[in-house]
Formats: sequence, C-alpha cells, structure tokens
Amino acid sequence: MPQELRAVDWTGTGLALIDQTLLPHRNETMTVHDVDTLVDAIQRLVVRGAPAIGAAGAYGVALALIEGERKGWTEAETRAAVARVREARPTAVNLMVCVDRVMTRFDEGLEAVLEEAAAVQREDVAANRAMGAFGADWLLERLQQAGVDRPLRLLTHCNTGALATAGWGTALGVIRELHARGLVEVVYADETRPLLQGSRLTAWELVQEGIPHYVQADGAAAGTILRGEVDAAIVGADRIAANGDTANKVGTVGVALACADAGIPFLVAAPTTTVDLSTETGNEIHIELRGEAEVLEWAGVRTAPAESRGHNPAFDVTPGRLVTGLVTERGVLEVSAGELPGDRLK
Repeated sequence: MPQELRAVDWTGTGLALIDQTLLPHRNETMTVHDVDTLVDAIQRLVVRGAPAIGAAGAYGVALALIEGERKGWTEAETRAAVARVREARPTAVNLMVCVDRVMTRFDEGLEAVLEEAAAVQREDVAANRAMGAFGADWLLERLQQAGVDRPLRLLTHCNTGALATAGWGTALGVIRELHARGLVEVVYADETRPLLQGSRLTAWELVQEGIPHYVQADGAAAGTILRGEVDAAIVGADRIAANGDTANKVGTVGVALACADAGIPFLVAAPTTTVDLSTETGNEIHIELRGEAEVLEWAGVRTAPAESRGHNPAFDVTPGRLVTGLVTERGVLEVSAGELPGDRLK
C-alpha cells in the first residue's frame, strides 16, 4: 500500500477524511470544516478505528477554534463543541486521550493546537511502525518454538490498517511487516458484521499490498482456527483495561476463545494510548450500542420480521487471560502469563 495513504489529514483549513463508508467501490475524500460534520463523520464511521478517530479528534479541537472564531462563539461555547467531539464514540479511549492532550494547549491558540495535533498523528505512525516490528519478532519466535518454520497463516478481525490509524496500522501493521519479510502465506479476514469492515476495508488494504487472503464469515472463524488452518490471530483494540481485558470489534472474543482451545497465539496490537489504566477491568468499559437497523436491514431492506428487535453492540470484551500477547510501541506483554498493562505501562 502507498505509504502516503492517510485516513485523516489536515488540509490547512479543514480536515480531509477518506470516506470509509464508500470503500471498496469508491475511494473519495470528505472535507470537514465544522464540528457538527466531524461528530457526524465519527458516528457514521466515515472515519473509524481507535487511533484514526483519536487523530481526527485532535484536529477537531482546531476545527472548534476556527469555527468559534468564524461564528463569534464564547470560550465556553468553543469548549462545549470540543466536548461533543470528545464524546462522539464512547468506547474507544484514544479519542478522549487525544482530545485531552491537545486541549492542554487550547489557551495558546490555534497554531499551538495544530502543532500538538500534528504531533499526535506523527507519533501514532511511529508507534505503529514500532509495534509492527515488535509484534512480528515476537510472533516468529513464539511460533518457531512451537515448530512452525514457514510463512504464516494468520487471521484478523475488523480493520486495523492504515485506514484505522494515522498510518501503517496496528494488527494489520504487524501483518504488513511479516509480509515485507516474505513470511505471510495467507490471511483470513473476518468479514466483520454488521458493517463489513473486514470485507470492505481490510480486504481492500490487503489487495493494495498484494497479500494473499480469504474473506470469511465471522461465524467461520472458530472453525477455521480449530481445523488447524491458522497459526495465529492478530487483532486491534479500542480500549484495554489495566488487567489486560480488551475491548475490540464485536466478534473478537469468539476468535480469542477458539485460539485458546487450539493452543495458538492470540495477539492484540494497540498503541499505549489505547491502554486505559483508570479502567481496572473490562467490566467497566462502556460498550457502544448502535442502531437496530444495522442488524435488522440489508442495504435498506428489512431482513428480519417487523416484530423483531435488534441487539447491536459495536464491541465485546476479551478477558486478559485469553490475550497471549499485547504488543505496543514499547514491546510485547504476555498478558495471559501475568504481565499486566497496569504493572508495566504506568
């Protein structure tokens, strides 16, 4: 994939977002100049993926300042607009962390805010590159100890590549690093119901990279793992508790359970900004419930009986005991063996 691909980019006057609701059929950019449009874009998943919405939120502070100046807002009104950006999606902690970081320079004005937002974006790319190398090294060593000495068969869930970050990717960044070393045989990309981030976005990124892959139904993942067709699963995260419990796209916990039963590594790749040490366990993570129509309809056509209700959690929580490794830009923690984020990442 071209390294210049950016899901989030500052144009000088606004925010340019690759509209991920249109991929893979149309690759178009949406330009955002106001807070309402940014909040809507985050909630509609025009921009999605914890690190990417963190970067968007960082620049959202600048958008609020510019819009406030244009409309004559008071400082309180501008801060309230920033708060709406911060709260646009409640599960992914990166959004809150990045907005809060940039707000430390709010009183210095627009130039300082933009400088801090650019630093957020730059640091995320560097972190992704680092975790790609750490994760690849750890996984190769782990699998070689298990007698696997060949190109790997990997499984991933949802989208964790350049589209989900400021650049390069988290879990998909590890896969890209392994591919660059000639060590990927095939990737199983779960389709990721109900919005198909795997089949629409991950598969699109894998095509750009020339990485062999299959798209499979989410319900096929456990069987693929238990049949011995997968050497390891690599996923991202939207929030990681101090005890290693990990919130990620709904369907992830089933992958983790299958990996545990099959005795293969389940690797979570996420920057340290995704680790929320103030959240002690996964029970405290707020799980976003999205609209019922996403599971009751297909392309606007009702597929369930009119009387049916839709249960649509966007995320689930994988217990830390199932997380073989957590790779960040600082290295790998073997969480299921007792290396906890709350102990090592303070």
